Amino acid sequence: MIMPFLKGLATTLRMVFTKPITQQYPEERREMYPRWRGHPELTVDPDGRRRCVACTLCLVVCPSNAIKGIVPAEGPEHEKYPMAFTIDLQRCIFCGLCQEACPKAAIKLNNLYELAQYDKSLLILDIDRATQKESKLRTPDWL
Repeated sequence: MIMPFLKGLATTLRMVFTKPITQQYPEERREMYPRWRGHPELTVDPDGRRRCVACTLCLVVCPSNAIKGIVPAEGPEHEKYPMAFTIDLQRCIFCGLCQEACPKAAIKLNNLYELAQYDKSLLILDIDRATQKESKLRTPDWL
């Protein structure tokens, strides 16, 4: 009866003097692994133009129909670009098939993991909110 008590006391004392493994979440953000798949976003070239050519392959391969509303348009030099592009993050399962299907590497899964919102309309991204602010590709992305 005294042996189990002493074992428990030894374990408690050993844990008191070790470094805590708890992370203070709101102040300290966790660094995500390179292969983490967050929500999809449209990438931009270094000159600031969207890479998307409105081929709709991402729309076709999306198993949950999260990508919809791709409206293609044609520029003055007969280049295609999307006028509208909608990603519904409520339906997205973060599978990465849209990233694999894109021939121009125009859609990438970022590494954001905080998607909780009070308003559901914020989880439906239009073309402006789904586009990157600056040109950045993660290291493990393939082209």
